Amino acid sequence: MPVTCVQGDLLNQDVDVIVNAWNRNIIPWWLLLPQGVSGAIKRRGGTGPFKELAKMGPIPLGEARLTGPGRLPFKAIIHVAGINGWWRASEFSIRESVRNATTLARQKGFRSMAFPLIGGHSGGFNPKRSKEIILDELEKIEKPPEVIVVEFSG
Repeated sequence: MPVTCVQGDLLNQDVDVIVNAWNRNIIPWWLLLPQGVSGAIKRRGGTGPFKELAKMGPIPLGEARLTGPGRLPFKAIIHVAGINGWWRASEFSIRESVRNATTLARQKGFRSMAFPLIGGHSGGFNPKRSKEIILDELEKIEKPPEVIVVEFSG
């Protein structure tokens, strides 16, 4: 299935599930200043998904966890540990995040999902390179859900 790339707002996509580029879930969510996708989710969707996520404990780098959508119109949110403890993304963390998020989406029966540019802004990674890595990794996945890669334009 082809991947669609768009410029816009991740939270405005017509998909079953969105991917939140999160951290390793070691620092309590309520101590963090809202940034990027996480900040937008918190502002528009409420704190529910983050409270749910907090109960799951630390997340290994590149792994994915599923929560409810809060007040957002999606079926769920997949949070990926796309940045390390120093708040930096790497090619490894981006590739693993894409692989684990799509696997989780397939396991849960979601037919469509939207990715931000993981690590491409607050994760200190070059957004153009993040997009290249995401697209490359999606090409390697057999039968992924329908995917939209969203480059934020505010």
